[in-house]
Amino acid sequence: MNNQREFITLLGGVAVAWPLAARAQQGEQRRHIGVLTALAEDDPENQPRLAGLRYGLERRGWSEGRNLRIDYRFAPGWLRPVTG
Repeated sequence: MNNQREFITLLGGVAVAWPLAARAQQGEQRRHIGVLTALAEDDPENQPRLAGLRYGLERRGWSEGRNLRIDYRFAPGWLRPVTG
């Protein structure tokens, strides 16, 4: 009888703790950002801009590789001046 009560108590504790653990894990999901730039990846103007983006995100608690994933896409020459 005593073992049965212990088992039921344990089972009840697990049933209560399970949703709390699941909710805590969901809060730690990695966020995903896509960055599209009209400059080439190796463009000297591009690197400081991207570094500034990462710095600003880090100051707000977002760190690439820890809780943030950033996908970079480069489209050099995509924006051309309009001539008329």
